[in-house]
Amino acid sequence: MGGQPALAVRGLHKCYGSIAALGGVDLEVGEGELVGLLGPNGAGKSTLVKIACGLVRPSAGTATVRGARAGSADAQRSLGYLAELFRFPDWCTADELLALHQQLAGSDGGAAERRDLLARVGLAEVAAQRVGTMSKGMQQRLGLAQALIGDPRLLLLDEPTSALDPAGRRDVRALLEGLRERGVAVLLNSHLLSEVELVCDRVAIIARGELVAAGTPAQLAHAGGVEVETAAGPRVFAQARREDVPRIVRELVAAGDDVYGVRVLTSTLEDAYLEAVDGAGPAVDA
Repeated sequence: MGGQPALAVRGLHKCYGSIAALGGVDLEVGEGELVGLLGPNGAGKSTLVKIACGLVRPSAGTATVRGARAGSADAQRSLGYLAELFRFPDWCTADELLALHQQLAGSDGGAAERRDLLARVGLAEVAAQRVGTMSKGMQQRLGLAQALIGDPRLLLLDEPTSALDPAGRRDVRALLEGLRERGVAVLLNSHLLSEVELVCDRVAIIARGELVAAGTPAQLAHAGGVEVETAAGPRVFAQARREDVPRIVRELVAAGDDVYGVRVLTSTLEDAYLEAVDGAGPAVDA
């Protein structure tokens, strides 16, 4: 399947009765690419991920995983999935849980794979601990380990850092960066914009069931003017860009102003997100 994108979504529609959860979404995730999927609650993010997993059938359009139809055996062998709301049996140990999921995934990695995965998510010392005695953060790490069983080439992660403290989120970022270096693609559904901005190559923003913005975090965050500190106080030139700074300073000095500092103002990913979804209004829970 060389040259195929890890995930390709074309004209994806999904209706639940008279309610349109997705209204024609086009999205690609390339091999080794980390793409952040953002949007308000009910925007259609979870529906898109469930279609990619084969859990939900689209009303129209296509979704393929490395060239195979989403939900097919070939597609399932290529992906790993961590749902936002998951529950593992309390009586299982970490090792037993991974062994169960190895059977479900058809992985023959055995004990060596389980040890490696637990080590990668920082749970090497608790292989024999029962899930019911683990903190929520530990269970989140265990969920990441089970998503990595079988060495999938595409990971679909739904809020993978929601239960983690800052150190845990840092560890997950390092894990995702390591996966990218190995050519593993990741679609990361998250409400933590700061995390997405730090780790993702591209961002896709969905609102009202449609893709309303896409690009790198730097592309989505645009210039927001120039602020100049003068003797009379700060002055903001809202329409100015970085290349306008020398001219602005020359004109201020020529007019007799003393200039003490200049700052180019840029919007953040949060600004871009709010701008993209502004006016979305209430949406269905999708």
